[in-house]
Amino acid sequence: MIQLEVVPTNFQSVGRDDDISPSVLLQSKTNGKTYDFSFEALRPGLFRTTFTTPDHRLPPHRAAPVPSRDLDSVKFTYTQAKSVDTIQVDNVIAKVDWTDGPPLVSITLPNQKAPLYADLPNRSYATDGPGIAHYTRYNQKTLHLGLGEKPAPMDLSNRHFVLSATDSFGYDVHRTDPMYKHIPLLINATPNGCIATFSTSHARGYYSVGSEMDGMWGRFKVYRQDYGGLEQYTLVGKTLKDIVTMYADLVGYPLLVPRWAFGYLAGGMKYSMLDEPRASDALMDFASKLKKHDIPCSGFQMSSGYTVAETEPKTRNVFTWNRHRFPDPKGFIDAYHKAGIRLIANIKPYVLANHPEYEKLKKAGALFTDSLTLASAEARLWSAGGGESGVGGHIDFTSEVGYRWWYEGVRELRKLGIDCMWNDNNEYLIPHDKWQCALTEPNLKQEGGQDYGKDVGFWGRALNTELMGKSSHDACLEVYPEERPFVLTRSATAGTLRYCASSWSGDNTTSWDGMRGANALSLTAGMCLMQCYGHDIGGFEGPQPTPELLVRWCQQGIYSPRFAINCFKTSPENNSVGDVIEPWMYAETTPLVRDIIKRRYELIPYLYSLALESHTTATPPQRWTGWGFEQDPEVWNSKLLTDGETQYWLGDALLVGGVFGPDQDTGRIYLPKNPGDPDLTFLDVNSTQSFYDAGQWVSLPARWREEGIPVLARVGSAIPVGRDVQVRSLGDIKNEGNLPEDDYRAVEIFPPKGSSNGKEWANKWYEDDGVSPPPVKISVFEVSYSSDEGKVYVKFSEKLQEDFDPAWKTLDVILPQGDARVVVFNGKEAEMVKEDSRGRKHFRGVSVRKGNGVKL
Repeated sequence: MIQLEVVPTNFQSVGRDDDISPSVLLQSKTNGKTYDFSFEALRPGLFRTTFTTPDHRLPPHRAAPVPSRDLDSVKFTYTQAKSVDTIQVDNVIAKVDWTDGPPLVSITLPNQKAPLYADLPNRSYATDGPGIAHYTRYNQKTLHLGLGEKPAPMDLSNRHFVLSATDSFGYDVHRTDPMYKHIPLLINATPNGCIATFSTSHARGYYSVGSEMDGMWGRFKVYRQDYGGLEQYTLVGKTLKDIVTMYADLVGYPLLVPRWAFGYLAGGMKYSMLDEPRASDALMDFASKLKKHDIPCSGFQMSSGYTVAETEPKTRNVFTWNRHRFPDPKGFIDAYHKAGIRLIANIKPYVLANHPEYEKLKKAGALFTDSLTLASAEARLWSAGGGESGVGGHIDFTSEVGYRWWYEGVRELRKLGIDCMWNDNNEYLIPHDKWQCALTEPNLKQEGGQDYGKDVGFWGRALNTELMGKSSHDACLEVYPEERPFVLTRSATAGTLRYCASSWSGDNTTSWDGMRGANALSLTAGMCLMQCYGHDIGGFEGPQPTPELLVRWCQQGIYSPRFAINCFKTSPENNSVGDVIEPWMYAETTPLVRDIIKRRYELIPYLYSLALESHTTATPPQRWTGWGFEQDPEVWNSKLLTDGETQYWLGDALLVGGVFGPDQDTGRIYLPKNPGDPDLTFLDVNSTQSFYDAGQWVSLPARWREEGIPVLARVGSAIPVGRDVQVRSLGDIKNEGNLPEDDYRAVEIFPPKGSSNGKEWANKWYEDDGVSPPPVKISVFEVSYSSDEGKVYVKFSEKLQEDFDPAWKTLDVILPQGDARVVVFNGKEAEMVKEDSRGRKHFRGVSVRKGNGVKL
């Protein structure tokens, strides 16, 4: 990497942008060039910094729009000294000091003496060739998180990262960088407060998080951006929750997927690559085997083999169908829908030279322009098996023609019946920064009269990932405006997530370490607002999982927002078709996998409630062990916990551990403590009445054929559960699969062993129709309970939105295994209807639709 740093000095104040706004505007004339710096308070805890020159401008289409200033409800002061300005907003003190050189920003949280955030003296802001570098002090022995999707462990401290995206097929979860996402959000979390920085640029960059040091500068953090000026938001909060919510206010809250997408999603490249038997027949056979083995399945990820040309060269041609493999695409889609399975179609944003519309797209300007030849830009693009490629061109989504061609292709797939667009291979691996963008698409934000140039390096390759997401999203919404658009994306920017509701960790590898490290990626993803996120269960590439590893990975995977089994197992003998992982691939484990998947379906009401919470509050469903337990020293001091690989919260009820090696019969897990709740205890849900006090490490029985991975419930919590099969969402009027009604709802509660001593715990969950686009109408259900030695007293109320009439009319209450008490439901003793195979008693509450519900 070429280094051409210039650190401007001799800054002078050029005044505020008005008489009352809390902003600092500085300018320097260094070496005959003009450097502009600004710092402003926008909202409580939110500050914006810019550093630009006439040659280092901010592109108008950035990952987040500038929010309006809103400080009316808070107290702020702004004081000026000779060359030090101080802005205080709600006791957060921000200073800008330009006394001795470049500006130095420092931010101090309430009740703290030293700044939590501070620029590096004498080197804070520098131009670096066509880009910039921003240096800050490094807070040692604190937790650094974020950057979208970076290799495990979760803690990014003392490491160096590339801010870009690439097709990291078969990556090493602990070493490969970059991966698929480009989100320059870095969070520094401490027990006493958190601070985050977010760059809105789509340009490539680098982040050293304390990994660089020398005798003069000490240890520091540096963000390097290849092109353009700096626009950085600084977010300040007491907890990670504060930071994530403020970040969502800035870039947008997570979208909702349809409710069916929380079920088992099947896949495997082999199926759509088959000529004999035809792919469509093989897929129908797969659906038949699901029924034979009594395994529910909600969706199938149809890999790009359906687009492979029937004649040589057999490349993938997006928006086409191989008519040998799929003689009747509409008939196949209808048949899969009748089997109750939705289809997720793979689409890739490029065309190879033999694509039937390649020449038309070239002539129309839908592809990039090569600045060296001034012809349509060509590159090597993946099309066949591992490492194979052909020559073609990327769709330029800044081109109105390219954007619209993609929009029309997605629209036709959606009209045909495809339920979800799978935006794949969208990392935009363009080999030359000077390739030219068209900049003709109206959805591209531009400022009239300004000439920013057309270099893809300046605008950012990742900008196309965002615009691709928008094109797919809007096309789906046009076809079915009454349904929420569902776009799955492999690559993402912060802006992409305004259009793509789900993502995953890409082409992972089968290994115990891979399963373990994936947990860290999930926690990072959630903090960066990729909250319907998961992994390819069993591994996408690499050897087939052993029976034990497959079961363990399924046990782990059902406790995450996205549960998918999809793979492409290449080998020297078979580099095109690959092999697949199937739930029934090992006869001895099929009953175990079936039961695990059925438990997944039971959990969907809880998982979907967490998604609704995420959509409205930005709180991730999967959370770091220290989320909400910031006052427990162990969550900061234990490397196991800061690594984020061995345990996590699913909501605030379930603490999920794991087993990450073969032939292990126990799992170790830490139970966080909260000084505000000194009586906090946990219950092992896999054991009979095994309670543990918070604030300790425990080893639990975790045999893979018996108990499964460690899962503990917070005593006093409750989770809603449903039937163990796929059911019809309330908003699914068509119900093409003739699915059963969602007519059963229960709550699993976790009372203390004996009396609650008068304490009553309140729990809420949320539901909607599972289909409608935003703004969604959310109904609220509340269960509270207390206990004595012989009874558990349960109260239930509901606040239903208009036109929301759940099919379930009674609410069951499920006690933990071994709890012999009876349940009193809304003042009446409930009937025990059964004791299940796990030794749990089920009680039938009185009707909740005859005077017990409280409607909005």
